[in-house]
Amino acid sequence: MIRVGMLSYWHVHAWDYTKQVQENPNTEIVAVWDELPNRGQENADKLGVQFIADLDELLARTDIDAVVVDTPTNMHRDVMVKAARAGKHIFTEKVIAPTLSEVNEIIAAVNEAGVKLTVSLPRINDSYTLAAQEVLSQGLLGDLTQVRVRLSHNGATAGWLPEHFYNLEQCGGGALIDLGCHPVYLTRLFLGLPESVNATFGHVTGKEVDDNTVTTLRYANGAFGIAEAGFVNACSPFCFEIHGTDGSLLYGFPDNAVRVRSTKSDSPQEWVTIDQPANRIPAFDQWVGHILNDTTADENIALAIDLTKIMEASTISENEKRSVSLSELKN
Repeated sequence: MIRVGMLSYWHVHAWDYTKQVQENPNTEIVAVWDELPNRGQENADKLGVQFIADLDELLARTDIDAVVVDTPTNMHRDVMVKAARAGKHIFTEKVIAPTLSEVNEIIAAVNEAGVKLTVSLPRINDSYTLAAQEVLSQGLLGDLTQVRVRLSHNGATAGWLPEHFYNLEQCGGGALIDLGCHPVYLTRLFLGLPESVNATFGHVTGKEVDDNTVTTLRYANGAFGIAEAGFVNACSPFCFEIHGTDGSLLYGFPDNAVRVRSTKSDSPQEWVTIDQPANRIPAFDQWVGHILNDTTADENIALAIDLTKIMEASTISENEKRSVSLSELKN
């Protein structure tokens, strides 16, 4: 049995991961730590486990094998480096960290300790993504020219997001670095790593973080990626489109069908609905498998590192009002 310590209930998905720990037959929660002791004690009491106020004390425990990290984003580096050095396997909410230099510190500590790291990038495991990847592998779209992915909700305008999600220091940003992670890592999955990005942050509700954001990814071959995210849209569906020299793929306009039109198909004038396979197992369960089987989440970690690269470059782009090459980022 893998004994898990829950590190913070800051993130809105912390209880989702709690349920995943509880539902996996190979994991159990044995302790909670939180940067806010009252919140930590409250959640520990709900779980019927011990609350440990000192992080170093929790990480020193020999009856804890692994941790789930849901702390504020600006604490990720310090918490995960400590966890890795203490020999604890790590499952974390995205992003790994807000800057590439911090990510590199975490990865170095993970590799040195030989612990297993997996990042929550859930939409890479969903059926629509797997269907799109299969279409791309068949070459039905030709050379890709543009990918656009959009994800938005009304958390800021309807008031259901926790107030600390608008804290620039804790979050490192707003809509883009939170909800926008999904459009960004999917665009990266479909198109690869861009040369440069150009981001525009909107502030519809007057928060100190962005709540309506677009970042454009530019590629050496002339292709573009467009990742859109917002906290200010009540009815915007999650959707993506992939275009190439020989065809296009659409998802979420507004239903959940994957549709393809291709000059290489038998019916080049028709939009054909593509069957979607079953979802892959969630990232959390993959993490458990890596711990049990002594394997590593190579694709997951590579995507997560690239996600931070794009996020950091986007922040610099907005702050300096210019296009930013990923080669500018400090290691």
